[in-house]
Amino acid sequence: MAIVESILDIPVQDPSEEEFSSADLTWHKFGTSDHHEDVALIPYERVDEFIIGECSNVECPTRFHIERGRKRSIGSLKEYKDDEYLEYRLYWCSFGPENYGEGGGILPSRRYRLNTRNRAARPQSMRGCTCNFVVKRLYARPSLALIIYHERRHVNKSGFVCHGPLDRDAIGPGAKKIPYICNEIQQQTMSMIYLGIPEENVLEKHIEGIQRYCGSNAKVNTLASQYVHKLGMIIKRSTHELDLDDQASIRLWVERNRKSIFFYQDSSETDSFILGIQTEWQLQQMIRFSHHSLIAADSTFGIKTLKYPLCTLLAFDSRQHALPIAWIITRSFAKPDVSKWMKALLDRARSVEPGWQIRIYFVAPSYFRSGEFVDLG
Repeated sequence: MAIVESILDIPVQDPSEEEFSSADLTWHKFGTSDHHEDVALIPYERVDEFIIGECSNVECPTRFHIERGRKRSIGSLKEYKDDEYLEYRLYWCSFGPENYGEGGGILPSRRYRLNTRNRAARPQSMRGCTCNFVVKRLYARPSLALIIYHERRHVNKSGFVCHGPLDRDAIGPGAKKIPYICNEIQQQTMSMIYLGIPEENVLEKHIEGIQRYCGSNAKVNTLASQYVHKLGMIIKRSTHELDLDDQASIRLWVERNRKSIFFYQDSSETDSFILGIQTEWQLQQMIRFSHHSLIAADSTFGIKTLKYPLCTLLAFDSRQHALPIAWIITRSFAKPDVSKWMKALLDRARSVEPGWQIRIYFVAPSYFRSGEFVDLG
């Protein structure tokens, strides 16, 4: 394939499919004879459809997270090349880049039944996958995005497939017959169980998720039902009481889960108790879908039955499906307290994506004005 030296010689591709992947694009070698990369040019507004298509790879279904991002403002460059970026994002398969397997190599398979009450499988989110690509929103042409694929195969550094149905080191006997459950489905299912949603409703949403990868059949539904039931039992049997004193127990839990805590304020004579929880995956979804958009905050759960009601923050993906992207546990909705955790949430997003903006819409309980907007600037 001939090497293209000017980005102006690369045609813009706009596939007719609602969602598309790298297989639907024609890739060009861009650069010089010494250094060149596989690239494709698409409308910037279709980047989300491309990412969804890449996530739906039948052989290696996955999700992509933003590993690194940079941004410039229009007018910041006096001189620039045709391939300079206005926005730069490095997307990496969520099964990498780290490898949490033994010795950092291929993760071992469990070929026998473990005689233990701990049903937790090996870490499933980090298997050393090297699949990654860059999306550049072009400075000279902001309506276009240049996709640069560094590694299209879902393999580890040794060149072996490291996740999905083709992974030879899958967990346990008969793993090839078990429906694929990615982190997104697992977290959604666990969140619904924690919120006390009836098991039949949880199962319905869980089956919808895995059918995207496995199709629909009786065995998939049976295994899904068993999975949801067992997961529910594990969660119900687990204890979060780390100390007899509630405040001490909470402090211990916060200390153990620092990576998922974006705001914590202990209760005192002057301050109200506030706990803000957000996983890394939730942070990535918030950055991706809520920039210059809205977040719905449902503050009605447990307001009449719980001492500390739960506020769930929701973002909406390109299909307008709601995604839980953070939780706030507090009984104070005074403006000073709300401003504290909102600022902490905004600062966390901006530490990953500078210039990130959001507005929050509160689905209000009685002590909020219905439909109140809070502009975070």
